[in-house]
Amino acid sequence: MDDTNSPLIRRKTVLRAALAATAAVPAALMGAPALARTLAPGDAAPPLTPACDDGDDPTPPQMEGPYFKPGSPRRGSLLEAGMPGTRLTVSGYVFGLACRPVAGALLDFWQADANGAYDNTGFRLRGHQFTGADGAFVLTTIVPGLYPGRTRHLHVKVQAPNRPVLTTQLYFPNEPRNNTDSIFDPRLLMTVRDGGGGREGAFDFVLNVPQDPGPDPTPTPTGGTWTQGATYRVGDRVTYAGRAYACLQAHTAQPGWEPPAAPALWRAV
Repeated sequence: MDDTNSPLIRRKTVLRAALAATAAVPAALMGAPALARTLAPGDAAPPLTPACDDGDDPTPPQMEGPYFKPGSPRRGSLLEAGMPGTRLTVSGYVFGLACRPVAGALLDFWQADANGAYDNTGFRLRGHQFTGADGAFVLTTIVPGLYPGRTRHLHVKVQAPNRPVLTTQLYFPNEPRNNTDSIFDPRLLMTVRDGGGGREGAFDFVLNVPQDPGPDPTPTPTGGTWTQGATYRVGDRVTYAGRAYACLQAHTAQPGWEPPAAPALWRAV
């Protein structure tokens, strides 16, 4: 099914752009595309986690494993002074079945350290947080190490207010052990790239939460030459709200991709 023009997919795009407009954008991301899966030459792209477009494809669950501990501290960063490992930032959204954000959703993360060991006495590399009104979350941690029998992964529990808990795991692309791990699921691959002095990953959770799709996004008047639906090439210039912008990435303009809201697509000049 072609979802290119789906209002639900457009709503998701608008939400992403709105968050980008209100958050600080690292210099490494200026002029860069959205995160893309890292694939070896000749690899076919694995299927993404199901899009929230038809009401029957929530993010797949996975086993909890033996190392979960309740009562983790509330924190968005699991880093501690002197902690070895490669810095990892994971960001994304929590959506319901109609592709609308879920505010106040609980995300509880736990993982192995750089040597593949879990802290079972304290709460090192364990923590929980809640999504904001836009359904967004950001986790700062390290890339987990390997241990026998498993590929590299993060554990997470996600729960919308007063709804059942989704227990699942997130995986890294291009890991050799993905092919031998018996519970690895390619639908749970994060998008990952190098950047920011470490690695940057992204993943959107879709919970089994019924939602009213709500109205389609209303296009915002530009007050300039930027035009919704126009096709732009690298180097094209437009004006928007009294400022000039240069196109950084070829694209077809959509609602929510106005130049001030899309720093990966446009640079002020």
